[in-house]
Amino acid sequence: MNPSLRLDRRCKEMNEYMKKIKVKVVNENGIHLRLAGELVKNCSRFKSDVHIEKDFERINAKSILSIASLGAEYGAELTIIVDGQDEDQAVSLLADLFKSGFSEGTE
Repeated sequence: MNPSLRLDRRCKEMNEYMKKIKVKVVNENGIHLRLAGELVKNCSRFKSDVHIEKDFERINAKSILSIASLGAEYGAELTIIVDGQDEDQAVSLLADLFKSGFSEGTE
């Protein structure tokens, strides 16, 4: 079998299990350092790999420095990519977190 066909098939299989969602930053101050820490804390609860894409840049969502350097301001549209055994739970939690604005201002 042609190695590139094997790779294409493997990539297709991997993408079938990967979950992607689009979210919008609803916090007036964007994803500042405290929210970045909250995001890392929540992403780190999962065994799955979690990445965030913004403007064609993909970062590791379990790294506070990567999230802080992303520059996700109010209204930014982000794509969250989760790949792993607990990806459904991770996607659900992260979608809720962004919808609620990280519950900022409700404490």
